[in-house]
Amino acid sequence: MKRSFSLVDVLLVLAFCGHIAWTVKASSQCKQALSREIRPHSVAITEFGAVGDGVTLNTKAFQNAIFYLNSFSDKGGAKLFVPAGRWLTGSFDLISHLTLWLDKDAVILGSNNPDDWPVVDPLPSYGRGVELPGGRHRSLIYGRNLTDVIITGDNGTIDGQGSVWWNWFQRKTLDYTRPHLVELMNSTGVVISNLTFLNSPFWTIHPVYCSHVIVQNVTILAPLDSPNTDGINPDSSNDVCIEDCYISTGDDLIAIKSGWDEYGISFARPSTNIIIRRLIGHNRNGSGIAIGSEMSGGVSEVYAENLYFFYSSTAITIKTARGRGGYVRNIYILNVTLVGVDTAIRFDSTFSPHPDDFYDPNALPVIERITIKDVIGNNIKVAGLLKGIEGDTFHHVCLLNIALTITSGSPWNCSHIQGYSAMVSPETCEPLKESIYPNHSSDCYHLSNHLRSSVGILILAISQAQQQPHHQ
Repeated sequence: MKRSFSLVDVLLVLAFCGHIAWTVKASSQCKQALSREIRPHSVAITEFGAVGDGVTLNTKAFQNAIFYLNSFSDKGGAKLFVPAGRWLTGSFDLISHLTLWLDKDAVILGSNNPDDWPVVDPLPSYGRGVELPGGRHRSLIYGRNLTDVIITGDNGTIDGQGSVWWNWFQRKTLDYTRPHLVELMNSTGVVISNLTFLNSPFWTIHPVYCSHVIVQNVTILAPLDSPNTDGINPDSSNDVCIEDCYISTGDDLIAIKSGWDEYGISFARPSTNIIIRRLIGHNRNGSGIAIGSEMSGGVSEVYAENLYFFYSSTAITIKTARGRGGYVRNIYILNVTLVGVDTAIRFDSTFSPHPDDFYDPNALPVIERITIKDVIGNNIKVAGLLKGIEGDTFHHVCLLNIALTITSGSPWNCSHIQGYSAMVSPETCEPLKESIYPNHSSDCYHLSNHLRSSVGILILAISQAQQQPHHQ
C-alpha cells in the first residue's frame, strides 16, 4: 500500500533533522571513534594476491594478510587496507591491534557458498543455535578474545549477500543457524565506524561478551521483508556506545540481549551501560529499540536519546516471557519522534520460544524502573500495549511528556503493570494514571527529586495552586 506524507509528517521530519544538526555538534559522553588512527604498519589486501573482480574468492588472501600482520600486534598494531573493488570472501578472523580499513569504493562481499562460512559451537549463554539446535555458521568478519580492534573506512561497504540465506531459512532447508555479518566475542576496545553494511544473512553487528564498544556513523540496510536482519545487537556486553546511525532492516534496528533462558541465567553476563544516540530508521516487522527477548542474564543502565522512527512496526519494545528469568531495569529513553508507527511502546511478555524443554517455567523476569519521556508522534495506531505477567507485575514504569496522534479507538492496553505518568496524551491506562509529581519522582529512573525537569516543577506548581482555596 502506498503511503502519503501529510504536512504534519513533513514538519516533524524537518524539526527532528534540525534537532539532529544541533545535537551532533554537542559534546558527547562517548569517545569519538579514532577511525583515522595511524598504525605503524600497513599492507593492502592486493599484496596477498586478492582480486577485486567480485568473482575470485579471496578468503585465503584475507587470512594470509591478517596472519602476516599478527607479527606487528605487539609493535603498535597494523592496518589492512582494502582498496576500491569488489572483494568476494568467506569468513575470516581478525586479530588484536588491527584496523580493517575499507576505501570509499571498496566492497567486501560474502560468499554464497555456505561451506565458506564454517560451523562453530553455539554461544554458551544460548545453549544452541538461535534458529536450530546445534552449532551455527560463523560470521563473515569474526574475532574472539581481542583487544583494540577497529573496523572502519571512508564509507566502504560490507555486503553479506544474504538473499540466499533468507531463501534457505524460508524454505526450512538450513542445517545450522544463519551467520551474522560481523561478530566479535570476548573482546574489548572495539570501534566500528564510517561504513555501510548490507544484506546480512542474520543479525548484522553482534558484539557478544564484549566491553568498551563504539559503533558510530554506520548505515545498515536490508530489505524490509528480510527475516531477522537485526541491525546492532549488543549481547551480554557492557559499556557500549551507538551513535549517529541510520538503520533500515527486516527486524529490530537495535536489540539488547543477554542470553536465553537457563543458559543465560547460568552464564550470568548482563548487558549494562548502553548508550544510544541519534538513531534514525524504520522496519516492518521489528522495533526501533528492543530489549530481549533473550535477556536472561539481565539488562540495565540503558540510556537512549534523540531517536526518530518512521513507518515502523514498533518504536520501543521490551520482550520477555515466563522462563526467561533475568531482569530489565534502569532504562531511560527520551527525545523520541515517531511518524507512521503502528505501536509506540510495547511490553510483550508472551515472547516464548525456548531453547529446549529444560528451562524453568517459574523463572520470572524482573522488569522495573523504565522511564520514557519527551515523545511526539503523528499517525500512530496504538500508543501502548503494555502487558506484564500475571503474578509478576512490571513495576515503576514512568511516562512523561508524551503527545501522540492516534488513529485507533483504543490507544492504550495495559495489564499487570504499575507506574506513574505526567503530561501524556492520549490519557494513559489506569495502572499508570497516578501522577509522577510531586510524590513519585524518586520511583522513576532518572527522575529523582534533584533531577526534576522544569516541566515537572511546573506540574507541581499547578497542582499546588489547584489545592489553594478559591476566593470569589
